[in-house]
Amino acid sequence: MALTTLDPHTALIIVDLQKGIISLPVVHPIGDIIERARALADAFRARGLPIVLVNVTGRAPGRTEQPRQTGPCPEGWSDLIPELNQQPSDIVVTKRTWGAFASTDLEAQLKGLDITQVVIAGVATGTGVEATARQAYEHGFNVTLAIDAMTDMRLEAHAYSIANVFPRLGEAGTTRNIIDLLAARTP
Repeated sequence: MALTTLDPHTALIIVDLQKGIISLPVVHPIGDIIERARALADAFRARGLPIVLVNVTGRAPGRTEQPRQTGPCPEGWSDLIPELNQQPSDIVVTKRTWGAFASTDLEAQLKGLDITQVVIAGVATGTGVEATARQAYEHGFNVTLAIDAMTDMRLEAHAYSIANVFPRLGEAGTTRNIIDLLAARTP
């Protein structure tokens, strides 16, 4: 669904733009993704809207068929990248699952701020971003996805989420679309 509106109480969630993950091979230039995420953060901050910066420090304990890394993450791996310009007012969520809402207090924090909508960007489209979008939707938030401010390690996962999953969870648009909607709002 095309982007139509942003609620007055909207928060930006940036998923897993951290040192260890941005060094992984992704299908879109990571510098462009970081630049767009920063532009969104700057636009939200300029309007006094909440920013949620999410990092991941491990994995959920369930068993999978794929081999898994065990043990702690390397030093600095989960540090948020400095390009996000983290501010004291930002909400920081550290997760151990794909989605930012599972096993964290993110829902309570956002509802405590009367947030009704979230804009989501980050890495990886088919895992962290999609899981966060699904959980946000399930918690009753209106969901907007900044499709040019996200990427994945697998093109097919990125494309599938955008074409088949995201239209069922909310609206999608570009960074420019979202910033223009923010700019058009009356203060």
